Parts: sequence; structure tokens; C-alpha cells
Amino acid sequence: MAWVAKAVLTVLALGIMNTGAVADEYPSRPVRIITAMAAGGLSDRAIRLITDPLERQLGQPLIVENRSGAGGVIGTEVAARAPADGYTLLVSMASTFSIIPAVKKASYDPLKDFVPLGQIWYAPQALVVRSKSSIKTVAELVAYAKANPGKLSFASAGNGTSTHLSILLLTREAAIDVIHVPYRSGGQSVADVLGGQVEAVFSDISALVPHIQSGTLTPLAVTAPQRSPLLPNVPTMAEVGLPGVSTINWFGLHALAGTPPAVLERLKAAVRAAQLDPAYKAALAKNSMTTGTVGAERFAEMIQEESQRLAPVVRSSGITFN
Repeated sequence: MAWVAKAVLTVLALGIMNTGAVADEYPSRPVRIITAMAAGGLSDRAIRLITDPLERQLGQPLIVENRSGAGGVIGTEVAARAPADGYTLLVSMASTFSIIPAVKKASYDPLKDFVPLGQIWYAPQALVVRSKSSIKTVAELVAYAKANPGKLSFASAGNGTSTHLSILLLTREAAIDVIHVPYRSGGQSVADVLGGQVEAVFSDISALVPHIQSGTLTPLAVTAPQRSPLLPNVPTMAEVGLPGVSTINWFGLHALAGTPPAVLERLKAAVRAAQLDPAYKAALAKNSMTTGTVGAERFAEMIQEESQRLAPVVRSSGITFN
């Protein structure tokens, strides 16, 4: 039986050698990053900011591919069909991993088809109206909506997005009825509020700061548990009596389930180094954004916790998707 033991040891040794070879060889060509966000927006710009530190870590070019539509489902489905070899990564986000799966049967399972590499940035939201609006506080907005049910219009970045979720939480918490106007991106939704086509919008604080500073938008409240350093004089939703309106729009990187373990470890280490890269953090700060420093394991737990918290709200809301 000695020859059997020797054969087993040989196979194990070859397996270890092959694993090491995979780690040493990866990546040997450019890596594709699929984002479900429209090109040109602030979120898309933030994704492109992290490509520099990741390229330095991996030693290969990163190609960002925009596949927007259906609240992020289209891009996520494209990524889910890619080979699990580490050469296709997905920019994951709250809508496609925590919100939409609660009500829509997509061709992907966010928990089974993908492996988290880490959070890359996050963005609390703010509720804003045009500065020309007579509404200046959340209390005034709620009072107007109650006096005029079904007349106050809210823009969002699309059905099932975190900005849409904020509207749902507000209408449930404040017991008001508003008109939801979905767009293909957050940039388009904010543009139409600026143009007066829509009354109000929830959007990432980082995207709103320039308009608030220029005096064209008035912030009413933020959706984070604490006040934002970018808007220190703006109250939280909890402070104005609506603690249930709590949302944070997060973005992360995921690989495909089935990716070789050695490749996953290489990617996780690269993402972790990019999160802490001083140049990346400075670039985000310059764009009024906040870097995420959540590692892969905690990121996975966060997604599960958020999905469990939001699923009942989303299911009871009556959201539908085409």
C-alpha cells in the first residue's frame, strides 16, 4: 500500500503547486470591471477612481464596462454569466444586492453567485428640493403632502434603487402619498429637480453638495444615523422625527463564485490595499465622497443583515419591475 500513499502525496503536492502557480500567474491579462451605473455620473466617476490603486496592486490594466438599466439588474446579470476566473469583477451596490432581489426573480443570486471582495465607498443620502420651493423643512414637506395627497413628485435613480427605497421609507414613516418618478441614473433625477420638473429627490450627499453650495438646492435632512461632515447643519431624519428613514448607498467589488481560492485571496488583498491607498482616499475626498474600509468578511455580513432588514419593507411596498 506504500505506492498508494505515495500517489496521494504526489497528487496533493501537485495540487498545492498548481494553486501556487495560479496565484503567481494571476492576473496575466487585463481585468474587466462591470458597473451597472450609467457612464459619466458621480458614482461612475468614483468607480474609475479606484482603478488606479487596483492597477498598481494587480499590475494589469482594469477596463470599466458600463451596463446600466433595470435598476442595475442588467449589468449584474451580465457579470453573473462571466467565467469564474477572476478576470471579470462586478461593482456591487445596495439596489442589486439588498433591494431588488426581495421582489424580483432575477437570473442571479447575490449571495450564491458572487463572492465579496470588499466595500469600496459608501454614500449617505440627503433629501433636497429646489431652493425656489416654498418647502424649507421636512415638516413642511410632510404637511404639504398630507394636504395634497398624490401631488408631490419625487425623483429617483430608478425602480428598486436605494433612492427609491428612501422614498418608500418616507411615505411609510410619515404616512403620505407622493408621485414616484424613476430615472435611469441619479444624475438625471437631480437634473430634473434642478429644472423644476420634479419637486424633490433623495440622492447621494456627494452628488448634491455642489448644488447645495451654489444655492440651487435646499437640503432638508440626511438619511444616515449621524449628521454628515459635508452638511453639518442639516439634521438627520431621526432628528426630525422619522428614524425609520435610514439608508446608505454602498458600493463594493465582487468576484464570481467558483473563482480559484488563490485568485480570490489575491483580489481581496488588492482591494484592501486600494481602500487604504492615500491617493485614492484623497481623490474621493476631493469629490466629496467617503471611502469604504469594510473587509470582505464583514462586507458579506453587512449585505445579509441589510437584506433581512429591508426585505419586508420592499415586499410590502408593491414595487414592480418590467
